[in-house]
Amino acid sequence: MHYRAIIRILGLLIALFSVTMIPPAVVSLIYQDGSGLPFTLAFFLCVLGGIALWYPNRLEKHDLRAREGFLIVALFWSVLASVGAIPLILLEQPSMSVTDAFFESFSGLTTTGATVIEGIDFLPHSVQFYRQQLQWLGGMGIIVLAVAILPILGVGGMQLYRAETPGPVKDNKMTPRIADTAKHLWYIYLSLTIACAGAYWLAGMNLFDAICHAFSTVAIGGFSNHDASLGYFNSPLVNIVCTVFLLIAALNFSLHYAAVSSRSVKGYFKDPEFKAFFFIQATLILICFLVLVLSGFYESAETALDQAMIQAVSISTTAGFATTDFSVWPTFLPILLIFSSFIGGCASSTGGGLKVVRVCLLFLQGKREVDRLIHPKAVYAVKLGERAMPDRVVEAVWGFFSAYAVVFVVLMVGLIATGLDNLSAFTATAAMLNNLGPGLGSVASNYADVSDPGKWILVVGMVFGRLEVFSLLVLFSPTFWRS
Repeated sequence: MHYRAIIRILGLLIALFSVTMIPPAVVSLIYQDGSGLPFTLAFFLCVLGGIALWYPNRLEKHDLRAREGFLIVALFWSVLASVGAIPLILLEQPSMSVTDAFFESFSGLTTTGATVIEGIDFLPHSVQFYRQQLQWLGGMGIIVLAVAILPILGVGGMQLYRAETPGPVKDNKMTPRIADTAKHLWYIYLSLTIACAGAYWLAGMNLFDAICHAFSTVAIGGFSNHDASLGYFNSPLVNIVCTVFLLIAALNFSLHYAAVSSRSVKGYFKDPEFKAFFFIQATLILICFLVLVLSGFYESAETALDQAMIQAVSISTTAGFATTDFSVWPTFLPILLIFSSFIGGCASSTGGGLKVVRVCLLFLQGKREVDRLIHPKAVYAVKLGERAMPDRVVEAVWGFFSAYAVVFVVLMVGLIATGLDNLSAFTATAAMLNNLGPGLGSVASNYADVSDPGKWILVVGMVFGRLEVFSLLVLFSPTFWRS
């Protein structure tokens, strides 16, 4: 293990991350909100800290192996999210404890969207912008951005990319060079963000709100500048814009790249994960709409459809935007929506959850085992579309699901031990591991009332969810540390 090379790379990333403190400082100057100093101080602390790690190890350049890639990825997310808490600790408004600052920063960078802040409407504009910016950076993965930049500085990229990108199959690259892959991902990501901001602005948001909500929408994060989230705008048009861009961001970004490069959308309709994703979304919307209409929860069918659409898509893609308190919806709808977040978005999207392709493979493998019981000597293949999946991939999916279940149980039991009630603990664990944000019970609106030990457990859950369990769990294996 090349530890000094890892420290060198980490120093470079912290120094690069310091640049993210500049935009909120500029926003503070524009709005004269008096909160620019904490971001300025955080900038200098990041620069100095990054240089202190990089300079003594500047000559330590080695090719990265898979083990170094996993360790660097885990360090990136934990260290950079910790560094992101610095300005929040230094702020006078809101005055946050160290625990709350770390919770908010990790929630932002992992695109979880859970918050401990009450009175978001009254925060300084710079703080509002910073929270949204954290989500935008975490959405595509700040490491993928680093992969596009750090080859210039002598850092191999493929190991980082494989460790960070979500999904069961990680060996496919859209372009021959990994740096080109990362750059194309970010071009698409930036274009979607600009388009989303423009659409929000045309739908009636002011420019500041439009930019901030575009950050968290394309990142499938869920942070908002308002306590009432999207419900603040009370606009069906805003809800439609949010729904459309959440659906786009929840798709596999390699499909977007193929569509742009070939100038054709045919590739979308040939992808089995794409078909399964939209079938799930349509089914959820229909169920929510029918239950809301039949129960008479809303006065008109139009309102019921609007609320069913935005809430079903927002929760199932793991964004967590709210236009109403869905926890008071009738019958089984609240728990149905929470369970839908376990599926999440597509592989290589900005969404969380197990990912649609994994759920499809789990279903197909389960079906194959049932068929084998009926015809023990028959040979069945697990096919995704027209493609037969290798047994190694199917085994990896089952392994991932098993590890996910174990981590889920451990975290939930830990939360119950801190005094959280069963419903809140279950949904909070689901919200963290799926990077969703809102839960039910005492965590339906925010996490301010969760104890400090409970918040640290939730932070661990966020990181496990963002790194898809295995990328972090591998660090706990003795085999990993053997030379």
